[in-house]
Amino acid sequence: MLINSVIIILREVFEAALIVSVLLAMCQILHLSRRYFLFSLVLGSLLAIVYAINISSISMLFEGIGQEIINAALHFISFICLQILIFSMANSSSSKMILWAIVGCFAAAFVREGFEIIIYILGFVGIEHLFDSVIAGSFIGAGVGFSIGVFFYYLIVSFNSLNGLRLSLFVLTLVSGAMMIQALQLLIQADIIISQKPLWNSSGWVSEGSVIGQILYALLGYESTPSPIQVVAYFMSLLFSSTLAVKSLNAYKWRIKE
Repeated sequence: MLINSVIIILREVFEAALIVSVLLAMCQILHLSRRYFLFSLVLGSLLAIVYAINISSISMLFEGIGQEIINAALHFISFICLQILIFSMANSSSSKMILWAIVGCFAAAFVREGFEIIIYILGFVGIEHLFDSVIAGSFIGAGVGFSIGVFFYYLIVSFNSLNGLRLSLFVLTLVSGAMMIQALQLLIQADIIISQKPLWNSSGWVSEGSVIGQILYALLGYESTPSPIQVVAYFMSLLFSSTLAVKSLNAYKWRIKE
C-alpha cells in the first residue's frame, strides 16, 4: 500500500508542481507579479474541497457521467488557458491576460489534482491497518513531486531569459498535449466519444502504473493503449501549441533587442 500511495500521489502532485514551477519561472523571466498565485492556490483548494465533498451528487449528473465530464472540462480549461498564455506571453501589453491565464491554469490544476488526492486519502479513513501506510506514502509521493517541481523552477531560471523562455514553452507545449489526450480519455470512458481499437500497446515497455509511467502521464499524457483519435488530437495540439510558441519566441526576441 505504501508504494501504491507513493505512485498515485506522485502523479497528482507532479503534474500540478510541474505547471506551477514553470509558470513561476516564467513570471520571473517576464517580470510579472506573483500575487495571483496565492489567489489561485486558495481558489483551487476551496473548489477541490467542495468537489470532493459533493462527489456523490456530481457523479450522478448527466446520467452518471458527471465526474468524467467535469474532469474533462477542467483539462480543456487548462489547455485553453495554456494556449492563451503561450500566445500572449511575449507581448508586453498582454500582462493582465497572461496573469489571468495563469490563474486559470493554476485553479484548474489544483481542483483536478487536489480533489483526487482528497478522495484517495478519505477512502482509507477508518481502515487502521492501511491508513498509516497511505499517509506515509502520500507524504513521500508529495515530497518527490514537489522536489521535481523545485528542480524544474531552478533549472529554468538558471538560464538566460531567452533560453529559459524556450524551455518553459517546450514544457508547456508538452503539457498542453497531455491535457488534450487526458480529456479525450475521460470522454471515451464516459462513452461520449466512441471507443476505438488501440493503435498500439506499449505496456510491456512502460507500464502506466510504474513511477516512470506516471511521470510520463503527467508530462506527456502517456497512454500505453491510445486510440486513433487520441493520437491525432495529441499531435494536432502539439502542432498548434508549437506554432504559437515559435511566434511568441520571435516576438520576444524582437522585444529584448529594442
